[in-house]
Amino acid sequence: MTTPPRRGRLRPTRIAALLLLIVPILEVMTLIAVGQAIGGWQTFFLLVAMSVLGAWLIRLEGARAWVALTQALQSGRMPARELADGMLILIGGTLLLTPGFLTDIVGFALVLPFTRPVARRLLEAVISRRLIAQSPYLGAVSGFGAGDTRPESGPGAPRRSTSDGDVIEGEIIDE
Repeated sequence: MTTPPRRGRLRPTRIAALLLLIVPILEVMTLIAVGQAIGGWQTFFLLVAMSVLGAWLIRLEGARAWVALTQALQSGRMPARELADGMLILIGGTLLLTPGFLTDIVGFALVLPFTRPVARRLLEAVISRRLIAQSPYLGAVSGFGAGDTRPESGPGAPRRSTSDGDVIEGEIIDE
């Protein structure tokens, strides 16, 4: 059986809506602070320079990711890592082309080849956690023991009697 969703849990759409409200406010506050510290024109030119650097980096890393993807496909192996890199470069590139210092920092972290593996591992962890939570075989855990991860339904699950009497749970062990 799957558990019903919790009421106070933030869903991805709510998180995205919250970010769409908060990020622009933080970006404006950061722009004002940097502008007061180094001057308005210097802030403007710094934003333009970061966008140009970001566009160059997107082109370079995008080409590398494309070559890696085609090599993986030609060799006949599943290109999971290459697809994840491509997605991270796309998201990071979008953030780099968006004016603002905070989005540029996150964009560079997603695009740079030495920080992208960290972002890829985080992405893999989020995706696998969501897949496990939504799987009828892996999401619901029975309460047999602390380390037991047997599902309540599906293959290998304990079976319950359909009679109205007492239910005694158990398992059959073939030796």
